Amino acid sequence: MTTHPDDYIKPELMACCGAREIRDNDVVIVGTGFPAMSANIAKHTHAPNAVLMQESGVVDARPKRPALSVGDPCLNPGAAMVGNLLDIMGMFLQAGWVDIGFLSGSQVDKYGNINTTSIGDYEKPKSRLPGSGGANPIGSLAKKTLIIALHDKRRLAEKVDFITTPGYIDGAGSREHWGLSENTGPECIITNKALLRFDKKTGEACLESFHPGNSIDEIREHTPWDLQITDNVHETEPPKETELKVMREILDPHRMIAIYEKRGYV
Repeated sequence: MTTHPDDYIKPELMACCGAREIRDNDVVIVGTGFPAMSANIAKHTHAPNAVLMQESGVVDARPKRPALSVGDPCLNPGAAMVGNLLDIMGMFLQAGWVDIGFLSGSQVDKYGNINTTSIGDYEKPKSRLPGSGGANPIGSLAKKTLIIALHDKRRLAEKVDFITTPGYIDGAGSREHWGLSENTGPECIITNKALLRFDKKTGEACLESFHPGNSIDEIREHTPWDLQITDNVHETEPPKETELKVMREILDPHRMIAIYEKRGYV
Protein backbone atom coordinates (compact mmCIF):
# COMPACT_ATOMS: atom_id res chain seq x y z
CA MET A 1 0.00 0.00 0.00
CA THR A 2 1.33 3.44 -0.96
CA THR A 3 1.52 5.85 1.94
CA HIS A 4 1.76 9.64 1.73
CA PRO A 5 3.14 11.36 4.86
CA ASP A 6 1.64 14.80 5.44
CA ASP A 7 4.77 16.51 6.79
CA TYR A 8 6.24 17.36 3.37
CA ILE A 9 7.02 20.88 2.17
CA LYS A 10 6.04 22.29 -1.23
CA PRO A 11 9.57 22.12 -2.72
CA GLU A 12 9.64 18.38 -1.93
CA LEU A 13 6.34 17.94 -3.76
CA MET A 14 7.68 19.83 -6.77
CA ALA A 15 10.81 17.66 -6.82
CA CYS A 16 8.61 14.55 -6.82
CA CYS A 17 6.55 15.93 -9.72
CA GLY A 18 9.73 16.25 -11.75
CA ALA A 19 10.90 12.76 -10.78
CA ARG A 20 7.67 11.19 -11.99
CA GLU A 21 8.26 12.57 -15.49
CA ILE A 22 11.46 10.52 -15.84
CA ARG A 23 11.30 6.96 -17.15
CA ASP A 24 13.80 4.17 -16.73
CA ASN A 25 16.68 4.39 -19.24
CA ASP A 26 16.03 8.08 -19.97
CA VAL A 27 19.07 10.26 -20.62
CA VAL A 28 18.57 13.45 -18.58
CA ILE A 29 20.46 16.74 -18.47
CA VAL A 30 20.15 18.19 -14.98
CA GLY A 31 21.41 21.27 -13.21
CA THR A 32 21.38 21.89 -9.48
CA GLY A 33 18.48 22.34 -7.07
CA PHE A 34 15.13 20.94 -8.20
CA PRO A 35 16.41 19.24 -11.39
CA ALA A 36 19.14 17.29 -9.59
CA MET A 37 16.79 16.37 -6.75
CA SER A 38 14.06 15.21 -9.15
CA ALA A 39 16.40 13.18 -11.31
CA ASN A 40 18.03 11.46 -8.35
CA ILE A 41 14.67 10.64 -6.74
CA ALA A 42 13.75 8.90 -10.00
CA LYS A 43 17.07 7.06 -10.12
CA HIS A 44 16.68 5.79 -6.54
CA THR A 45 13.06 4.68 -7.06
CA HIS A 46 11.45 3.80 -10.38
CA ALA A 47 14.19 4.67 -12.90
CA PRO A 48 17.45 3.06 -11.71
CA ASN A 49 18.87 2.94 -15.23
CA ALA A 50 18.32 6.61 -16.03
CA VAL A 51 21.57 8.32 -17.06
CA LEU A 52 22.02 11.76 -15.50
CA MET A 53 24.47 14.31 -16.85
CA GLN A 54 25.52 17.87 -16.07
CA GLU A 55 26.30 20.30 -18.88
CA SER A 56 29.74 20.76 -17.31
CA GLY A 57 30.65 17.27 -18.61
CA VAL A 58 29.88 14.86 -15.75
CA VAL A 59 27.91 11.75 -16.67
CA ASP A 60 26.12 9.46 -14.19
CA ALA A 61 27.28 11.37 -11.11
CA ARG A 62 26.71 9.86 -7.67
CA PRO A 63 27.27 12.77 -5.25
CA LYS A 64 27.19 12.31 -1.49
CA ARG A 65 25.50 15.69 -1.01
CA PRO A 66 23.47 18.12 -3.17
CA ALA A 67 25.75 19.80 -5.70
CA LEU A 68 26.07 23.57 -5.33
CA SER A 69 26.78 24.08 -9.03
CA VAL A 70 27.13 21.98 -12.20
CA GLY A 71 30.89 22.16 -11.66
CA ASP A 72 30.84 21.11 -8.01
CA PRO A 73 33.71 18.62 -7.34
CA CYS A 74 31.30 16.39 -5.38
CA LEU A 75 29.94 15.25 -8.75
CA ASN A 76 33.21 13.69 -9.89
CA PRO A 77 33.90 10.68 -7.59
CA GLY A 78 32.26 7.55 -8.97
CA ALA A 79 30.96 9.22 -12.15
CA ALA A 80 30.96 7.21 -15.37
CA MET A 81 32.63 10.08 -17.24
CA VAL A 82 34.10 13.47 -16.41
CA GLY A 83 34.28 15.30 -19.71
CA ASN A 84 33.52 18.86 -20.75
CA LEU A 85 30.78 21.11 -22.08
CA LEU A 86 31.36 20.05 -25.68
CA ASP A 87 30.91 16.38 -24.82
CA ILE A 88 27.45 16.98 -23.32
CA MET A 89 26.12 19.68 -25.63
CA GLY A 90 27.68 18.21 -28.76
CA MET A 91 28.16 14.47 -28.48
CA PHE A 92 24.92 13.86 -26.56
CA LEU A 93 22.50 16.77 -27.02
CA GLN A 94 23.11 17.74 -30.65
CA ALA A 95 23.29 14.08 -31.62
CA GLY A 96 19.74 13.57 -30.32
CA TRP A 97 20.51 11.30 -27.37
CA VAL A 98 18.98 13.47 -24.62
CA ASP A 99 15.45 12.50 -23.59
CA ILE A 100 14.78 15.13 -20.92
CA GLY A 101 16.21 18.50 -19.96
CA PHE A 102 15.21 20.61 -16.95
CA LEU A 103 14.86 24.38 -17.39
CA SER A 104 13.71 27.46 -15.51
CA GLY A 105 13.64 31.17 -16.24
CA SER A 106 12.66 34.63 -15.11
CA GLN A 107 9.63 34.50 -17.43
CA VAL A 108 7.78 31.55 -18.94
CA ASP A 109 4.80 31.99 -21.23
CA LYS A 110 1.83 29.85 -22.19
CA TYR A 111 3.74 28.26 -25.08
CA GLY A 112 6.70 27.33 -22.91
CA ASN A 113 9.01 30.04 -24.24
CA ILE A 114 11.55 31.06 -21.61
CA ASN A 115 13.07 34.50 -21.07
CA THR A 116 16.40 34.84 -19.27
CA THR A 117 17.60 37.85 -21.30
CA SER A 118 15.67 41.01 -20.41
CA ILE A 119 12.51 42.22 -18.71
CA GLY A 120 10.81 44.94 -20.72
CA ASP A 121 12.02 46.31 -24.05
CA TYR A 122 15.28 44.68 -25.14
CA GLU A 123 16.95 48.01 -26.01
CA LYS A 124 15.85 49.72 -22.78
CA PRO A 125 15.06 46.90 -20.36
CA LYS A 126 13.78 47.25 -16.81
CA SER A 127 16.18 44.43 -15.94
CA ARG A 128 19.03 42.84 -17.89
CA LEU A 129 19.23 39.10 -17.15
CA PRO A 130 22.18 36.66 -17.46
CA GLY A 131 21.18 35.11 -20.78
CA SER A 132 20.89 31.57 -22.05
CA GLY A 133 23.81 29.53 -20.80
CA GLY A 134 22.93 26.03 -21.96
CA ALA A 135 19.16 26.60 -21.86
CA ASN A 136 18.65 27.42 -25.54
CA PRO A 137 20.28 24.24 -26.91
CA ILE A 138 18.59 22.12 -24.25
CA GLY A 139 15.17 23.63 -25.02
CA SER A 140 15.81 23.34 -28.75
CA LEU A 141 17.21 19.82 -28.93
CA ALA A 142 16.10 17.69 -25.96
CA LYS A 143 13.15 15.44 -26.73
CA LYS A 144 11.28 16.82 -23.71
CA THR A 145 11.89 19.76 -21.42
CA LEU A 146 10.48 20.13 -17.92
CA ILE A 147 10.15 23.72 -16.72
CA ILE A 148 10.28 24.81 -13.07
CA ALA A 149 8.57 28.12 -12.22
CA LEU A 150 6.92 30.10 -9.47
CA HIS A 151 3.20 30.45 -10.14
CA ASP A 152 2.55 34.18 -10.26
CA LYS A 153 2.00 36.87 -12.85
CA ARG A 154 5.63 38.03 -12.67
CA ARG A 155 7.13 34.65 -13.60
CA LEU A 156 4.34 33.42 -15.86
CA ALA A 157 3.35 35.53 -18.87
CA GLU A 158 0.96 35.30 -21.77
CA LYS A 159 3.92 36.31 -23.93
CA VAL A 160 7.53 36.64 -22.77
CA ASP A 161 9.36 39.92 -23.35
CA PHE A 162 12.19 38.07 -25.11
CA ILE A 163 12.50 34.45 -26.26
CA THR A 164 15.82 33.18 -24.95
CA THR A 165 14.80 29.54 -25.18
CA PRO A 166 12.05 28.43 -27.57
CA GLY A 167 9.04 26.49 -26.41
CA TYR A 168 6.23 26.11 -28.93
CA ILE A 169 6.97 29.74 -29.95
CA ASP A 170 3.60 30.88 -31.40
CA GLY A 171 1.76 27.59 -30.97
CA ALA A 172 1.68 24.11 -32.47
CA GLY A 173 3.77 23.80 -35.65
CA SER A 174 6.00 26.80 -34.89
CA ARG A 175 9.01 24.73 -33.86
CA GLU A 176 8.99 22.87 -37.15
CA HIS A 177 8.56 26.15 -39.04
CA TRP A 178 11.78 27.45 -37.47
CA GLY A 179 13.72 24.26 -38.18
CA LEU A 180 13.37 22.40 -34.87
CA SER A 181 12.33 18.77 -34.71
CA GLU A 182 8.66 17.97 -34.15
CA ASN A 183 9.87 15.35 -31.66
CA THR A 184 11.18 17.99 -29.26
CA GLY A 185 9.60 20.62 -27.02
CA PRO A 186 8.36 21.41 -23.52
CA GLU A 187 6.37 18.72 -21.75
CA CYS A 188 5.14 20.46 -18.62
CA ILE A 189 5.56 23.39 -16.24
CA ILE A 190 5.94 22.41 -12.59
CA THR A 191 4.98 25.27 -10.29
CA ASN A 192 4.46 25.72 -6.56
CA LYS A 193 0.70 25.53 -7.16
CA ALA A 194 0.14 23.11 -10.02
CA LEU A 195 1.39 21.02 -12.90
CA LEU A 196 0.62 22.44 -16.35
CA ARG A 197 0.85 20.00 -19.28
CA PHE A 198 1.31 21.17 -22.87
CA ASP A 199 -1.46 20.36 -25.32
CA LYS A 200 0.40 19.16 -28.41
CA LYS A 201 -2.53 20.22 -30.64
CA THR A 202 -2.30 23.87 -29.60
CA GLY A 203 1.15 24.12 -28.00
CA GLU A 204 -0.45 25.77 -24.95
CA ALA A 205 0.08 24.88 -21.30
CA CYS A 206 -3.11 23.58 -19.65
CA LEU A 207 -3.89 22.69 -16.05
CA GLU A 208 -3.44 18.96 -15.41
CA SER A 209 -3.19 18.88 -11.61
CA PHE A 210 -3.46 21.28 -8.68
CA HIS A 211 -1.30 20.79 -5.60
CA PRO A 212 -2.98 20.00 -2.26
CA GLY A 213 -4.10 23.22 -0.59
CA ASN A 214 -4.66 25.00 -3.93
CA SER A 215 -7.82 25.25 -6.01
CA ILE A 216 -8.51 25.51 -9.73
CA ASP A 217 -10.00 28.99 -9.30
CA GLU A 218 -6.95 30.20 -7.36
CA ILE A 219 -4.58 28.83 -9.98
CA ARG A 220 -6.49 30.45 -12.83
CA GLU A 221 -6.47 33.74 -10.92
CA HIS A 222 -2.66 33.62 -10.70
CA THR A 223 -2.20 32.65 -14.38
CA PRO A 224 -1.94 35.57 -16.84
CA TRP A 225 -3.66 33.79 -19.72
CA ASP A 226 -7.02 32.05 -20.10
CA LEU A 227 -5.82 28.77 -18.60
CA GLN A 228 -7.54 25.76 -20.13
CA ILE A 229 -8.29 22.69 -18.02
CA THR A 230 -7.47 19.15 -19.17
CA ASP A 231 -10.20 16.51 -19.20
CA ASN A 232 -8.48 14.54 -16.44
CA VAL A 233 -7.65 17.44 -14.11
CA HIS A 234 -7.00 16.15 -10.59
CA GLU A 235 -5.23 16.88 -7.32
CA THR A 236 -1.48 16.27 -7.49
CA GLU A 237 -0.39 13.08 -5.74
CA PRO A 238 1.53 14.05 -2.59
CA PRO A 239 5.07 12.72 -2.07
CA LYS A 240 5.17 9.01 -1.36
CA GLU A 241 6.88 7.70 1.74
CA THR A 242 9.57 6.10 -0.43
CA GLU A 243 10.24 9.39 -2.26
CA LEU A 244 10.57 11.34 0.99
CA LYS A 245 12.84 8.67 2.45
CA VAL A 246 15.19 8.96 -0.53
CA MET A 247 15.26 12.76 -0.28
CA ARG A 248 15.72 13.00 3.46
CA GLU A 249 18.03 10.08 4.13
CA ILE A 250 20.12 9.77 0.96
CA LEU A 251 20.01 12.84 -1.26
CA ASP A 252 19.51 15.73 1.13
CA PRO A 253 19.89 14.72 4.79
CA HIS A 254 20.53 18.34 5.81
CA ARG A 255 17.27 19.47 4.14
CA MET A 256 18.98 22.01 1.90
CA ILE A 257 15.86 21.95 -0.28
CA ALA A 258 14.06 23.94 2.42
CA ILE A 259 15.86 27.07 1.23
CA TYR A 260 13.31 27.22 -1.60
CA GLU A 261 10.58 28.00 0.93
CA LYS A 262 12.42 31.24 1.68
CA ARG A 263 12.46 31.95 -2.07
CA GLY A 264 8.70 31.75 -2.34
CA TYR A 265 8.17 28.11 -3.30
CA VAL A 266 5.32 27.66 -0.80
